[in-house]
Amino acid sequence: MNNLLNELEEALGYKFNDIELLRIALTHSSYANENSLECNERMEFLGDAVLELCMSKYLYNSLDLDEGVLTKTRAKAVCEEALNIYAKKIDLPKYLFLGNGEELTGGRKRPAIIADAYEAVLGAIFLDGGFEASNNAVVKNILPHMQHVLKFKDYKSMLQEKLQSEKRSIRYEITKDEGPANNKTFEAVVYMDNILMGRGVGKSKKEAQQNAAKDALDKEAKS
Repeated sequence: MNNLLNELEEALGYKFNDIELLRIALTHSSYANENSLECNERMEFLGDAVLELCMSKYLYNSLDLDEGVLTKTRAKAVCEEALNIYAKKIDLPKYLFLGNGEELTGGRKRPAIIADAYEAVLGAIFLDGGFEASNNAVVKNILPHMQHVLKFKDYKSMLQEKLQSEKRSIRYEITKDEGPANNKTFEAVVYMDNILMGRGVGKSKKEAQQNAAKDALDKEAKS
């Protein structure tokens, strides 16, 4: 196990003082439940905030743009699709600890699991080495891929911007949550005021919401 963790340290460009933190960051709840271990969900929570702060710092220093544009740019840079790109650049899925069922149903390729683990790794680096260490990891492993990531279409932001200009409210609801815990499918709907605008499905709540927003935009374009 330690050899694999050392491999990942090299890819990250960071040497842990406490390698146990990295192991926890890679431990999905399915594996944790099977082996009575701590999973990475708390570290994911921390890493999400660390990533937002690091990205905010970078964008503030490098782009002379107003708050709204900075916020939209950051949203693209830290979305699930972007996190999957960053994670795959260091081959993160290879190092995940997954339960048997999750492994058999393709969990190592599931975008939500990969994105969550990447955030957890950043949380682990923060706990081990502080903000400077986690910021250095972002500079090394994320910023080189920013130009590609910023080409993504963030349908939720696009819909939000369009409806705000019309002074309309917008809200999302998850209407279906189907399948076993290790292979769920979600359905989301999006409302403008109380009018159903779009519907979408995905393997994560975020993906379903993005597809619902895209459906709403497509319908608007055709009307």
